[in-house]
Amino acid sequence: MKYIKYLRFLFIPFWSLVIFSSSGIAQKSKKSDVKKIAFKNMVDSQHFVFEAQTVTPLRGNFRNLTSQYDVRVTKDSLISYLPYFGQAYSMPINQTKSSLDFTSTSFSYSFSPYKKDGWYITIKPKDKTQVRQYFFTVFNNGKASLSVISTSKDQISFNGFIRRN
Repeated sequence: MKYIKYLRFLFIPFWSLVIFSSSGIAQKSKKSDVKKIAFKNMVDSQHFVFEAQTVTPLRGNFRNLTSQYDVRVTKDSLISYLPYFGQAYSMPINQTKSSLDFTSTSFSYSFSPYKKDGWYITIKPKDKTQVRQYFFTVFNNGKASLSVISTSKDQISFNGFIRRN
């Protein structure tokens, strides 16, 4: 009987710990929901910047990027400033910059949900013959990957994150 009286003092701290920790989890989930909505709004509004941090060529090794490379997407323009490492099958005459360094004002933009964690975004420039498609995979925590499919070069992939433009 004496032990039962003391057991209630053990259960009180235990239940208070359970209650306080569950309220912290609820606050974290609210913050993540807000972030998810913010990233969804960026994808819906076609207004974001993809910042590349690493690159993986089709026939090469993974590389960290030391300079700032990005792709800026708005409703009326696609500004790409990315490097290219890989196999090229044909080169235009007098090319002084990367084929992934361009500005396009004519492109198609479509997106679809990716499971429950993000979105697929497909951008097809109509006024650039070197690039066929930019294929983004964006996650609800802001991380993203980009696969670039060109007409006369091997595919190349970038990893990074998206942010508000």
